[in-house]
Amino acid sequence: MIREYKTIHQVDGPLMMVEHVQGVTYDELGEIELPNGDVRRCKVLEVNGDTAVVQLFESSAGINLRDSKIRFLGHPLELAVSDDMLGRVFNGMGQPIDGGPEILAADHRDINGLAMNPAARDYPNEFIQTGISTIDGLNTLVRGQKLPIFSGSGLPHSNLAAQIARQAKVLGGGNFAVVFAAIGITFEESEFFIQDFRRTGALDRTVLFINLANDPAVERIATPRMALTAAEYLAFDKGMHVLVILTDITNYAEALREVSAAKKEVPGRRGYPGYLYTDLATMYERAGRRLGTEGSITMIPILTMPEDDKTHPIPDLTGYITEGQIILSRDLFRAGVNPPVDVLPSLSRLKDKGIGEGKTREDHSGTMNQLFAAYATGKENKELMSILGEAALSPTDLIYAKFADEFEKRYVSQGFDENRSIEETLDLGWELLSMLPVGELKRIKEEHIEKYLPKKDKEA
Repeated sequence: MIREYKTIHQVDGPLMMVEHVQGVTYDELGEIELPNGDVRRCKVLEVNGDTAVVQLFESSAGINLRDSKIRFLGHPLELAVSDDMLGRVFNGMGQPIDGGPEILAADHRDINGLAMNPAARDYPNEFIQTGISTIDGLNTLVRGQKLPIFSGSGLPHSNLAAQIARQAKVLGGGNFAVVFAAIGITFEESEFFIQDFRRTGALDRTVLFINLANDPAVERIATPRMALTAAEYLAFDKGMHVLVILTDITNYAEALREVSAAKKEVPGRRGYPGYLYTDLATMYERAGRRLGTEGSITMIPILTMPEDDKTHPIPDLTGYITEGQIILSRDLFRAGVNPPVDVLPSLSRLKDKGIGEGKTREDHSGTMNQLFAAYATGKENKELMSILGEAALSPTDLIYAKFADEFEKRYVSQGFDENRSIEETLDLGWELLSMLPVGELKRIKEEHIEKYLPKKDKEA
């Protein structure tokens, strides 16, 4: 039986204290009824004896301590899940905002899901093609992986996120879906995502959650969990391969810090709560492949590094939990390279598991290692050239310097609309490697050089 209480004792910003409660549990959902009949939702943050601290999802303005009533619903925040979610746009609380009908729910799921049991995990080992050469060719995304993108303020991570959502697919077929959660974004950004997905037809296979910057902080905390709950349903109930894109995790962490400060918790590094690592891990570790099930969840969290600082708590802790990172470069962006992926510090720790014969192509590993090495050498030679002058470099050194320029111009820079297949990416890599003397291709097998290096270069 649902009880109503008129024992609201105190309201402090988004927090409210209710006395003399019975049987109330942590994370339980509640409804506050105002004297004028308005109803606002809240959730339980803390229970101490017969006193509960709840957090409002909406403004506390107009709540009268004497006349307002609160009732606890006996369950946590839930999401109505169904196949009908595909192609729909929801707000951060899982309510449709695209003008369509309410979802006919196949089930209602608690959004506070559990991290996947390590004993139940299957190893990620299947290639996901994003159509972006710097990811597919050099930092390969594998089905079931968590691969974050580290960006900076003003860099085009929104364009990159939309491009991945449009282009990503699993080779060899299989039901593929995208769950896209935009966290704490502006209205203009939300319109960009919605219109872009509709224009390209990507919305048909996408579940889109939009949380705006002026929405309450507690909704921002719920949004990624809404997205992951939808992804778990599609992946493990419906057998789909789901790509979850979360942007921007920095806005999520800021909301977490705001709530923590309101609760007067002892702050940790840079004011973030001490449990930030645990909180992020409870989200990230919901992705993966599960033994005995066809579906999978692959995750790309996107975050902006404050002041481009990789040691900031958010990218630092994210790096510990996930399997690598794609880093965007401000220098490349200023040079007109898009997407401005900084290849050398970027890393996919599972890339070796998703490439090779039967997955991408037999020459993938060798060309990937050779491109990395040649680009790194070219960058070093360009630095030496700027210090010592061109005359101080050998002819081979000058070739490597030219290679680095061509690599950035042709391989890294492809724009936000070009969708390259893995074969096109690998062939482009061979074209660039043909600039180097054959004797410098020391990381590629002889038979692959014979088979894939353009003929005119071998003859020369």
